[in-house]
Amino acid sequence: MKKEINENNDELAAIGIGAMIVFIALILVAAVAAAVIIQTAEKLQQNAQATGDDTQEQMSTKVILLSTVISDMTGGAEILFSTFELAPGSEPIQGDDVAYTVICDNAGVATFADGEFDEATVHTGDGSTLAAPVITLNPGITYVVELDIGGCGPAANVDHILIIAVDGGGNTYEELQYGSSPAVGDVVV
Repeated sequence: MKKEINENNDELAAIGIGAMIVFIALILVAAVAAAVIIQTAEKLQQNAQATGDDTQEQMSTKVILLSTVISDMTGGAEILFSTFELAPGSEPIQGDDVAYTVICDNAGVATFADGEFDEATVHTGDGSTLAAPVITLNPGITYVVELDIGGCGPAANVDHILIIAVDGGGNTYEELQYGSSPAVGDVVV
């Protein structure tokens, strides 16, 4: 008597183990891809936040020039009397962190007159005298300052450039227009 032995191999378990290995590999690939995407999104968010902060600082921490009047034109003592305030949303800043430069053409040579706003005072409204200088400039308050522009004095039919720069903030650009016959008391901005 012959006995036939049929061996049936169960290959389903081997297929299941192979599928499990492929499944685990897919989960690992998905985890790595997710980590890269999350890391990239976080980096983009940080860059956008930094750009936004820089833009806000440049736009808000700056000087708004309200008016500038010729105050003195006697022999090398050219003085402009300027009224200004900080832009809305500005942080308080120190007066010596604000600088001005007047650029002019003096007989074909570019000339610069510069200084700081460290002598700025609170605007009293009477225009006759300047109060004691303030150290910290605050938004919402109007200030006055005398700008010594010796070497770039007012001249007929000549325009000069005034740049006011805040350290760590924005810049203000104005064109000083003196007209055909500049005199003390003329408004130039």
